[in-house]
Amino acid sequence: MKELKSMTEFQQAVEDNGSVFMFSAGWCPDCVVIEPHLPDLEKSFPQFTFYKVNRDHFIDLCQELNIFGIPSFLVYKDGVEVQRFVSKDRKTKEEIEAFLKEATEK
Repeated sequence: MKELKSMTEFQQAVEDNGSVFMFSAGWCPDCVVIEPHLPDLEKSFPQFTFYKVNRDHFIDLCQELNIFGIPSFLVYKDGVEVQRFVSKDRKTKEEIEAFLKEATEK
């Protein structure tokens, strides 16, 4: 998983054929719970490039995209958001897998 460092990187990644953005923060306990599952998810969905977005470093982007709970996930294809899993609730590996499976069909 690549960690975004700038808005330019975000804008370039959005234009890819399939990008998954995980919005999180180091202080977020629900984000820490899901972290160990991310390598498996990346292997299971090789059609996507996965990016980590630190909410604290990209607060303006989070506000613009209505990301008010973390961890949250957005999927973009060719510059268009095709799927979102945004809430303040803890997410399970199974829920994220289902979300990503649905996103592959779009």
